[in-house]
Amino acid sequence: MKTVLITGAGTGFGNEVAFRLAQKGFDVIAGVEIYPQVEILENQIKDRGITLRIEKLDVTNEGDRRKALDWNVEILVNNAGLLEGGSVVDIPGENMRNEFEVNVIGPLLLTQGIVKQMIKRGEGRVVWVSSREGINVNPFTGIYSGSKHAIEAIAQTMAVELQEFSIEVATMNPGPFLTGFNDRGFDTPKSWIDDPAERLFDYSKLAFPRAQFDPEPVYATLTALAAGELDSFRNLEPKSMIPEAKENIEKVWTKTISEGLGTRHKQVQQCYDMEPEQRVAQS
Repeated sequence: MKTVLITGAGTGFGNEVAFRLAQKGFDVIAGVEIYPQVEILENQIKDRGITLRIEKLDVTNEGDRRKALDWNVEILVNNAGLLEGGSVVDIPGENMRNEFEVNVIGPLLLTQGIVKQMIKRGEGRVVWVSSREGINVNPFTGIYSGSKHAIEAIAQTMAVELQEFSIEVATMNPGPFLTGFNDRGFDTPKSWIDDPAERLFDYSKLAFPRAQFDPEPVYATLTALAAGELDSFRNLEPKSMIPEAKENIEKVWTKTISEGLGTRHKQVQQCYDMEPEQRVAQS
């Protein structure tokens, strides 16, 4: 079977999908950001009885990216990413730059080298793990959303540019899923190097603004997408959120700049009203 590289496989979506692809028979390389995650995955391998290869791969590290060029990657799943929570007028510049380095610049530099190898072989597949927030926005995730909007632009452009070389390109767009990723993103202001008194918002009072789903739909769809079992370019989960996502895009065309001025937006208020790690109510 083909060789699949999944970045950010130490936790979350990438971790589970790495094992599911290995179970399907793919030669899986699970890229993890730091060395301690290697041992964690080794223990998972023992527990699950599934064989995969683990490599330390920090997408922002040039040495790690160069190392990946020796792995003969035929399917690349760009899953590594982080969420820097906070208002776009509060997040320090260093944190903004790091968000884009991890979510956009590093993965794209990795992809450049691997895609050129795919072209020489005459085939390949690149899956970008974007987000629903690559299509829509929420308060206090604007910099993250900006990075995912960038991924959407890159993926769409790449699909056009690489069509003649028979390279498949797709996006995975998870909505709010309970993996810990979203809630930990709202803890990041605790580590900012700034003056808290100058912040517009008190982040100790805010939480991720959406109830969150069980991650199984993303595991299933991302596994199928990487395995070549799906032919759709954009893949949003849960599918129940697709109408809302499309409606939000249309709303921008009719929004006025004076709309709601002087009042708190309902989505901002929702961040005050939510509890961390709140699950979607089961019907």
